[in-house]
Amino acid sequence: MNDESKLKKATFGTGLLKGLGITMRHMVSKAVTVQYPDEIAPLPPRSRGVIALKEENCTMCMLCARECPDWCIYIEDHKERRAPKGEGKRAKSFNVLDRFAIDYALCMYCGICVEVCPYDALFWSPEFEYAEGDITRLTHEMDRLEGWMRTVLPPSPLDDGAEGPVLKGAAPVAVAPPPVAEPLSGALRGASEAVAAAPAAAGPAPVETEPVPPPKPAPPKAPAGMSDAEAADVRRKVYEEEIAKGSDPRIAEARSKAAEMRAKKGTKGPGG
Repeated sequence: MNDESKLKKATFGTGLLKGLGITMRHMVSKAVTVQYPDEIAPLPPRSRGVIALKEENCTMCMLCARECPDWCIYIEDHKERRAPKGEGKRAKSFNVLDRFAIDYALCMYCGICVEVCPYDALFWSPEFEYAEGDITRLTHEMDRLEGWMRTVLPPSPLDDGAEGPVLKGAAPVAVAPPPVAEPLSGALRGASEAVAAAPAAAGPAPVETEPVPPPKPAPPKAPAGMSDAEAADVRRKVYEEEIAKGSDPRIAEARSKAAEMRAKKGTKGPGG
């Protein structure tokens, strides 16, 4: 028997003993496998399971459906006219959400729809038990998506020293400090002292009058929408800011579109 054959035989015997040793060690150790569904391991409270819908926040802007790389979001709506609020006013139309469904057989859980939603209508839910025996039943409709909102946790508390969102009409007004009086030169100081020491000219005593109340401030005007060129400039700036922050180009494009839409309507973003 040559040296090569002896080396192969020794290697085979050593490997076999190592494998048997690992097997014996695991046979006497405690199993770590969770016997699901009889046992359910605790999950982190902010686990990303499925996507929940908050219907009252949805404005049917279609950004989530357009930016979804799998095209697994289906939105249907119709327009209704609201009665005028007063005489001489026109009736306005508004969108009504009829259907909002997500096909979880196609969804790859990228979270782009949650990121691009400008009105906080989509949230991550820790729910994960939604398996079906039929793949056609994995398209969950609006009632199921709204039911998952009960498992969505509120936002985390702000860090110490952080400033929360400022509500409309409650923005703090920065008060400028009073100007510091500069020292007068010798000539100006003498003139001011002479004026202060001079007796007042004789004349009729001033008549005391009631203070006139300050005029009431005019009601704020409704914000006017921007022109197409100005809105396009806003969209470009938002896109450049998102790219500078390191956002995904698709997310940056979606947020810039939302900013352009708000600029044309003359509205502010969420929390603005």
